[in-house]
Amino acid sequence: MGCSSSSAKDKKSEKAEAVPTQRVLRATLIIQNWYRGYRARLKARQHYALAIFQSIEYADEQSQMQLSNFFSFMLENYTRVHEEDPKLASRLFESNVQDIKDRQDYVGLVEVPDSYEGPRLQFPLSFPDIDLLIEAFKKQQILHAHYVLEVLFETKKILMQKSNFTHINTSPSKEITICGDLHGKLDDLFMIFYKNGLPSEKNSYIFNGDFVDRGKNSVEILMILFVSFLVYPNNLHLNRGNHEDFMMNLRYGFTREVLHKYKIHGKKILQMLEEVYTWLPIGTIIDNEILVIHGGISDSTDLCLLHRVQRNKMKSVLMPPMSIIGDNASNLKKNKLGVTINMPDKTEQNDSFSEQLSKHEWEQVTDILWSDPRGRKGCYPNTSRGGGCYFGPDVTSKVLSKYQLKLLIRSHECKPEGYEICHDGKVITVFSASNYYEEGSNRGAYIRLSFGTSLRFFQYQVTKATYSKPLHQRVNTIESSAIKILKERIIGRKTDLIRAFQLQDHSRSGKISTTQWAFSMENVLGLNLPWRSLSSHLVNTDKNGDIDYMSSFQDIHIEKPVKEAQSTVIETLYRYRSDLQIIFNIIDSDHSGLISMEEFRAMWNLFSSHYNVHIDDFQVNELANTMDLNKDGSIDFNEFLKAFYVVHKFDKKN
Repeated sequence: MGCSSSSAKDKKSEKAEAVPTQRVLRATLIIQNWYRGYRARLKARQHYALAIFQSIEYADEQSQMQLSNFFSFMLENYTRVHEEDPKLASRLFESNVQDIKDRQDYVGLVEVPDSYEGPRLQFPLSFPDIDLLIEAFKKQQILHAHYVLEVLFETKKILMQKSNFTHINTSPSKEITICGDLHGKLDDLFMIFYKNGLPSEKNSYIFNGDFVDRGKNSVEILMILFVSFLVYPNNLHLNRGNHEDFMMNLRYGFTREVLHKYKIHGKKILQMLEEVYTWLPIGTIIDNEILVIHGGISDSTDLCLLHRVQRNKMKSVLMPPMSIIGDNASNLKKNKLGVTINMPDKTEQNDSFSEQLSKHEWEQVTDILWSDPRGRKGCYPNTSRGGGCYFGPDVTSKVLSKYQLKLLIRSHECKPEGYEICHDGKVITVFSASNYYEEGSNRGAYIRLSFGTSLRFFQYQVTKATYSKPLHQRVNTIESSAIKILKERIIGRKTDLIRAFQLQDHSRSGKISTTQWAFSMENVLGLNLPWRSLSSHLVNTDKNGDIDYMSSFQDIHIEKPVKEAQSTVIETLYRYRSDLQIIFNIIDSDHSGLISMEEFRAMWNLFSSHYNVHIDDFQVNELANTMDLNKDGSIDFNEFLKAFYVVHKFDKKN
C-alpha cells in the first residue's frame, strides 16, 4: 500500500511538471510563428522597395532608348546639320578611329609635372603596377590624365586583336571567376579581389560589362581592369555591357565624373573611351559549353553572325545605323515644322556611314546587350527597358541546343542575393554591385567554375553605416529612399494624374476608391507596381477606404525658377530634364556648357514635335530668356535644367 501511494504521488508530480513545459513549448511556437510572420512582412516591404527602384531604373532606360529615335529624327530635321555643324553628325554616327601612332604623339602632349604625387605607371606594365594602382585608389588618389590616356591607347591596341567572342578553356586545376555589373562601385571590386585574389596567370577573371555609371568611382574601376588586362591579356577578359556606351554615360553619371576629375583633359579621355568601348568583345565562351554575355538572347540570335560582325562600327547601341533612319536619297527635305533642310546624298556621305552595321546586325548586338530572361515562353519586346527583348525558357533551350551549349551566364539585372538561377538551371544572372539602389538593398556575387565541376557562388555585401543596424531599420531606410524617388516620379506627372483622378471622381468629392486610384496611377505612370499595397505610403485614406487623391502631392513640389511659369511647363521640363541635358551636351561639342538661344529654340521645337509635347513655346522662351543672366544670347543649359528640382516638405516616419 505504501508503494502504491508513492507511485500516485510521482504521477501527480510528473503532470505538474508537464504543464509548464507544454506552456513553454506553446509560447515558443507562438513566438516563432510571430517572428516568421514579422520577417516575412519585412521581406515583403523590402521586395516592394526593390520593385520601385527597378521599375524606375527600367523606365529611365526606356527613355534613354527612346532618345535614339529622337536623334534619328533630329538628324533628318536639324537645319543644314552637315553644313553648319558637321561635328554633331560625326559625334552621333561616325567612328573616328585614328591611327595609334598619331594618338601616341597626342599622349606626349599631356605632361606629368614633378609636383604630381599620385601613382606613376611604368610601361610596359607589370604586376606591381596593378598593386600600386589599387593602393593609390584606396587612398583616393587620382591617376594623372597622361597615364589614363596611355592606358586607354594600349588597351585599345590589344582589344583590336581580339575577336568578338573570347574562347577560353578551363581544367579541374584551372578555375575562372565571373563577375557581373560593378557600376562604379570600387569597394565591391576591392572586396572581390580581397576574397578571391588579384588577377594573375593562375587566377583568371571575366568581367561581364557595366563597369561604369551610377557609382562615383567608374574611372578607378576602368583603370584597374584595363591595367590588369594589359598585364594579363590572356587571363583577364572584358565583355561589353549596355553602359559601355557614351550615350548611356551622358545620362548615368560617368561623363560628369570624368569631366569633374579631369577638368583640363577630360574631353580627350572621353573621346578615347568612345573608341575603346567599340573594341570590347561582346561575349565569352567557356569550354565550348558556357556562353557569357551581358544581357541575353532572342529567338533570332545568330552566334555565327555575331562572330563576324564588325563590332567597332557600333559606336552606340542607342544610335541605330543610318540605314534604319530612312532613305536619304533626296537632298532636300521638309520636316514637320515646314523647315527646308539640306541632307547629303549617299555619294557625299563619309565612308564610315556606308560601313556601318546593317539593321539586322544592329538588332543582334542590341539583343545581346539589353535582353532579360522571363518565365513566360516565347520572345517578346522588352517593354520595361525599351530595348532588347524578354526571352523565355523555350528560347533559351532552342539557342543553347542550336550551338551545342549547356549554360548561359549573364548580368544586367540587380538581384537581391547577387545571383539568380532560372530557366531550369540553364540561365544564371550574376550581379556584383552590392548596395546597388541603397545601402543594404542587395548583395553582390561572383561565380567560380572549372571544367567538369559544379559552379560555386560567392556572396558579399560591402557594409558601412548599416552594418550594426537591425533588419527593420535597414528595411526602413531602403523603403524610405524608394518612396522618395517614387514621389519624385509622381510629381512630374501631377497634371496628368489629376486629370486621370477627376475622370474617376464622378461626384467631384475629391475622393476615389483605392482601385480607381491604383488604376489611374498605373495608367499614367506605367511602372507596373503594386499600387494598392503602396497606397499607405503615398496617400491619405478615410474610414470608408476612399482616397483623398490630392494627398498624392501633399508633401512634395517642383521648385519654380520663374514664379509666373505655368505648372504644365515646369512639370514637362522637369520630366524631360535628363533627355534635354543629353541632347544639349551632344550639341555642345566643345563642352563649354553654353548653348545659344537660337540653338535652344530650334532644339526645343524639334523635341516638342517629336515627343508630342503640347505646351506654349512662349512660356519656354520666357524661361530661357530668364536664364540668360548676362543677356549675351546664350544660356548655361546645365544650370537651366538644375533650376527644376523637387522639394520634399517632410519625410514620413515609418
